[in-house]
Amino acid sequence: MIGIFGGSGFYSLLDNAEVIQRETPFGMPSSPVTVGTIGRQEVAFIARHGPQHELPPHKIPYRANLYAFKELGVSRVIAPSAVGSLKKEIEPGHFLVPDQFINFSSREDTFFNEMPVTHVSAADPYCPELRKIIIEMAKSLNFVVHEKGTVVVINGPRFATRQESSFYSTLGDVINMTQYPEVILAREMEMCYANISLVTDYDAGLKDASMKPVSAQNVGEKFKENNEKLRRLIFDCIPNITAARECNCKNALESARF
Repeated sequence: MIGIFGGSGFYSLLDNAEVIQRETPFGMPSSPVTVGTIGRQEVAFIARHGPQHELPPHKIPYRANLYAFKELGVSRVIAPSAVGSLKKEIEPGHFLVPDQFINFSSREDTFFNEMPVTHVSAADPYCPELRKIIIEMAKSLNFVVHEKGTVVVINGPRFATRQESSFYSTLGDVINMTQYPEVILAREMEMCYANISLVTDYDAGLKDASMKPVSAQNVGEKFKENNEKLRRLIFDCIPNITAARECNCKNALESARF
């Protein structure tokens, strides 16, 4: 099964859709899980921010979301998100498929708070197999896609100051509030995980007088404008995902314990 974080605009097109209420040891997920099929592939959807987008980034039950996916048999997760650009050449409307993150958030970020002590590797946190499929499909659709990049994750819900943003631009390529701990929790569950970053704005630190500070309204408008492209990209990727996993994601815990 493939897990996808997305709103009703995604799962309204599923065949044989079934809504599942799933409680976990970490509470309820952000939304009920909608399970259905795309072609022959079984897919599970969770609305990351809740059915009515009522959950701010720092209140999302990340552990419950990933745990619910795992219990349902999800082995791969595709996680679209809106991001701000920290580089002038990464323009609003572009896609970026990150290969690294830098975390500035402060959230519960592990399933392993007790024995056995577990140190999962985050050296290469995003699945190379899923990333390759997404990049190739974006190119085939003639979408502008940046094939790698570092996403800087901040706690939110506020946007960065100009000085903070200027500092972040020395470290990464795009900025977001939800990638962490989602990505590393998937790794602890030995699930493949890839993010599709949709660039909605330039962040405030870019030193160009013509660029206005980011606003939630601008982000929402740009995301809505490009939502159909994002949905097309995800739905076209799914038939190209093979059953066998050749990456190391499935073995993430083998060398994580003493």
